[in-house]
Amino acid sequence: QVQLVESGGGLVQAGGSLRLSCAASGRTFNRYDMGWFRQVSGKERELVAAISWSGASTYYGDSVKGRFTISRDNAKNTVYLQMNMLKPEDTAVYYCAARAEYYSGSYYYTENQFDYWGQGTQVTVSS
Repeated sequence: QVQLVESGGGLVQAGGSLRLSCAASGRTFNRYDMGWFRQVSGKERELVAAISWSGASTYYGDSVKGRFTISRDNAKNTVYLQMNMLKPEDTAVYYCAARAEYYSGSYYYTENQFDYWGQGTQVTVSS
């Protein structure tokens, strides 16, 4: 079992930055690939970024490449999402999630591979 708690969301102007954090409970955090998803009300959840259990491999959605950076600190059981050059279309609820160990190492990420989810944090980007 992994429990995830996101923080760092808020209101920011377009062009600004935010850093989201996701703190995980449990001693096995470093076994899990981690992902950040976002969802706008009425739309499907979108994978924004993902990172392998070791941090050696990362994935980014096309809409955030070059602007967002995912990282993790396994000693602190925390994964981060640094968001720069924010746009109004980045407005969403952001969720962190832990991927089932069965899929560890695969670069092909899908939402149904993620077993544990945080409660989400709202990010609002004003124009």
